[in-house]
Amino acid sequence: MSGDVVQVVGEITPCITAAAGAYGVAVLVRTQDEAASATVALGRRLAQRIFGSRADGEELPEALADVVEEPDDPDTTAALRKAIRKALLVDEELASDVRALLGRAPAATCTGDGSQVVTGSVIGGDSIQIGSVGGDVHFGPGARD
Repeated sequence: MSGDVVQVVGEITPCITAAAGAYGVAVLVRTQDEAASATVALGRRLAQRIFGSRADGEELPEALADVVEEPDDPDTTAALRKAIRKALLVDEELASDVRALLGRAPAATCTGDGSQVVTGSVIGGDSIQIGSVGGDVHFGPGARD
């Protein structure tokens, strides 16, 4: 079971981090925000399920509060990942609920800034993937070599 939890934690931590970055200290406040992206909305639901909902102004758990303050700090993300793992390991029902949330979630990709990931798409024919380019890129008839 612990290997499964580690995998789940790896999948959900970026979502919860995205939600913490988007909502700040209100990440655990129960409100609906229809403008949120699928990743942020999923992250918020996961954070609320793992850490519980809070009233507006109520303190966040330390690991989550640290991510709100410094969302790009790998140490705060690691501490959040550890807090999530601990919570899932001690509560099998919680771990099962989190797995179910992941299973019901629409296709969402929890990635960092600058990602060129496309999900839920069907590509027919030729396809081209570019990671990083310096300079001009030309495709198709008449493209320069």
